[in-house]
Amino acid sequence: MKLKSKLFAAAIAATMLGGAAVQSQAQEMKFFRIGTGSAGGTYFPIGGLIANAISNPPGARPCDKGGSCGVPGLVAIAVSSNASVANVNSIQAGQLEAGLAGAQTVVEAFNGRGKFEGNAKDKLRVIANLYPEDMHLTLPKGASLASIGDLKGKRVGIAQAGSGTQVTVEQILKSYDIGRDDYEAAELNNNQSAQRLADGQLDAYFYAMGTPSSALVQLGSTKGFELYKFTEAEQTAINKMIPYYVPSLIPAGTYEAVDYDVPTVAVNGLLVTSADQPDDFIYEVTKALWNDNSRKLLDNGHAKGKVIRLETALKGVLTPLHPGAERFYKEQGMIK
Repeated sequence: MKLKSKLFAAAIAATMLGGAAVQSQAQEMKFFRIGTGSAGGTYFPIGGLIANAISNPPGARPCDKGGSCGVPGLVAIAVSSNASVANVNSIQAGQLEAGLAGAQTVVEAFNGRGKFEGNAKDKLRVIANLYPEDMHLTLPKGASLASIGDLKGKRVGIAQAGSGTQVTVEQILKSYDIGRDDYEAAELNNNQSAQRLADGQLDAYFYAMGTPSSALVQLGSTKGFELYKFTEAEQTAINKMIPYYVPSLIPAGTYEAVDYDVPTVAVNGLLVTSADQPDDFIYEVTKALWNDNSRKLLDNGHAKGKVIRLETALKGVLTPLHPGAERFYKEQGMIK
């Protein structure tokens, strides 16, 4: 008998021996995969916090007795992925139930624009706006650039294929007449990019993410690094070219290695799901995301978790909400 068959048979036997109550619980269990990003970025830890907040596995202690306050029977799992583009593709294909993605990716995917020309992801629905993702242009310790145009001829990390960052970076570089033939592109996630920079194999790398990034915290404690300060003209030009990216600031001290303010641009990160998910279920997921217990988990779990607030849950949302989420926000008086 194959291993999978043995496991299946064992599961059936355990259910039968456990009695009707256990059998009922097993039947009610629902898995909910949330696509995130690489372990060194912000999507992965934030996705893990959200998964923890909305989960309430069968047999868990009730919320009012100090247990989970998530959706009864739900087991949510944060899945590492190639981030925004990969997540929306997987949600459309039914390979993920939800995911984190930048606003630009979500809008372009839903409307079939840009990278998604002729391939619209019409099943995408928003659960909530989460937090701003700051564009980091990271340089080796002591290095500097007069402008983004100085990257021509350099070894540059542009984030992994399937990420919203890569789409944005290629647009930015193209505006400086820097095409793929004009620099050595490295398609790497945040952890890989930081390691290559530390090893002297990259001259710079881009990554849009919430602060602080664990990969950069680690890099700062070893080799050190610099962050490029976008000029006001560059911020304006990027915003005009990519309206989803707005001027932002990474304050001095966000990273121990960076003791100066870093003007940059940022895009909102969203939690999205599929229109195929039942309305009542997503209503319960949304409700669980914003309960008091989840607030504590978000506040204590990550610096960016504190920025995830109910009052900004609809900020910058330019594509349809899932009807279940919409019902929750209507009950809160946030929409009519």
